[in-house]
Amino acid sequence: MTESPKKSEYNEVPKEEARAVDEAAEGETVGLKPKMTLFNGITVIVGSIIGSGIFVSPTGVLQGTGSVGMALIVWVASGLFSMVGAYCYAELGCMIQKTGADYAYIMTTFGPFLAFMRLWVECMIVRPCSQTIVALTFSIYIMKPFFPTCDPPDASARLLAAVCILVLTFVNCWSVKWATRVQDIFTGAKLFALAIIIVTGFVQLGRGQTQHFNFDNTEPDVTKIALSFYSGLFAYNGWNYLNFVIEELKDPVKNLPKAIYISITLVTLVYLLANVAFYTTLSPLEVLGSEAVAVSFADRVYGPAAFLIPIFVALSTFGTVNGILFTSARLFYAGALEGQMPEILTMIQIHRMTPAPAVLFMAALSLVYLGSSDIFKLISYVGFATWISIGLAVLCVPWLRWTHPEFARPIKVSIVWPVLYIIATIIITIVPMIAAPVETGIGCGIIATGIPVFLIFIKVQKPAPVRKFLRAMDIFMQKTMMVCSPEKPAQV
Repeated sequence: MTESPKKSEYNEVPKEEARAVDEAAEGETVGLKPKMTLFNGITVIVGSIIGSGIFVSPTGVLQGTGSVGMALIVWVASGLFSMVGAYCYAELGCMIQKTGADYAYIMTTFGPFLAFMRLWVECMIVRPCSQTIVALTFSIYIMKPFFPTCDPPDASARLLAAVCILVLTFVNCWSVKWATRVQDIFTGAKLFALAIIIVTGFVQLGRGQTQHFNFDNTEPDVTKIALSFYSGLFAYNGWNYLNFVIEELKDPVKNLPKAIYISITLVTLVYLLANVAFYTTLSPLEVLGSEAVAVSFADRVYGPAAFLIPIFVALSTFGTVNGILFTSARLFYAGALEGQMPEILTMIQIHRMTPAPAVLFMAALSLVYLGSSDIFKLISYVGFATWISIGLAVLCVPWLRWTHPEFARPIKVSIVWPVLYIIATIIITIVPMIAAPVETGIGCGIIATGIPVFLIFIKVQKPAPVRKFLRAMDIFMQKTMMVCSPEKPAQV
């Protein structure tokens, strides 16, 4: 990690490369360009939210609620809760139009330390681990038709997951338009698959298959129902991803809130109807005993065509890997602009106008985690940190109203919504601490590793030889990747 970017020898580029920049940019400044339309924004959110969860394992909510009726209520309530959070993010995104979303909001509101802690957990653990898990899910389900009676070989699954990550890394380094087009296509594929399941559910309802829709055996323990909300909200994770790429969204004041409302309403409706479809055919016991609910559902109703569902799950997860990579690279980029990550991550490929170094860094971390078999447990340790961070970001809404009333707010939410969201977030984070204190303690320990990193690499002034070495490395990588820093970092 290096110090905050300054206009210095960091960005010195030989004359030949300077001419290449001029020719490539054709009079434009080097930086991220607003190329994403409203439709692209919708597909980024929908594609990032809908991954493998709704196809594979909607059992977490049912385990905590005990009945189908209560489970459906939790699914809808989780969608509404996500909508409230997204509504608050719409105000923040239009007020602080910086790449990085909640990292940028926390930096502006609470300063560099809390912002770095958010960056550390998200960039070094949560995002790359999540991408690795989804890539592994992709590889397992794409191979499922070839191994119908057993699990695919572990080594083959990891190799195919690495290929998935590398292919999408190339796409995201080559062109923003290509990356958004991949997101559009695979979001369409997953919605088509869900549409087939939902239509089948309506057919089953027409046949009178409603015997499982009741509140029998509803869990009396409020703590367990609260934990089911944790599972439900995890399924909606990704609703804030468009905020991470707001600099690349055309007319963000108009398109950001529209994309949020349309996307989360669509996802909530799709999740509800897909669950209804599953329960028209599968009993609660069958759902709880299934490792892949959509596959069990397909085996019961589609017969010889059931093999198509694992393929659609693979398509769904491929699009999700792309969405995570696309938005996560912008988070690295935002952190580097603030001097909290290596400066090379601020730089843009001069011909492609993509944050290629940040994309490559994210891909490298994900490939490292492919070597671990405990990444699922690692994610469970720090999963609650995501909600703490999102709650802290929503706290920025009332805090900035008080400390900076002069900030322009094209969208201004009622103060009731952030307050309700913050209270609910506190409950969501406290319940797992009570229910699983050991896991929570380990998670807090993992998060705390960011404190010495902040003190050593960011807070403390580095010796001159170290600074010289880091500058030399930055210039070498600039020349290797043909990248340079954007001329004007985004301002509030």
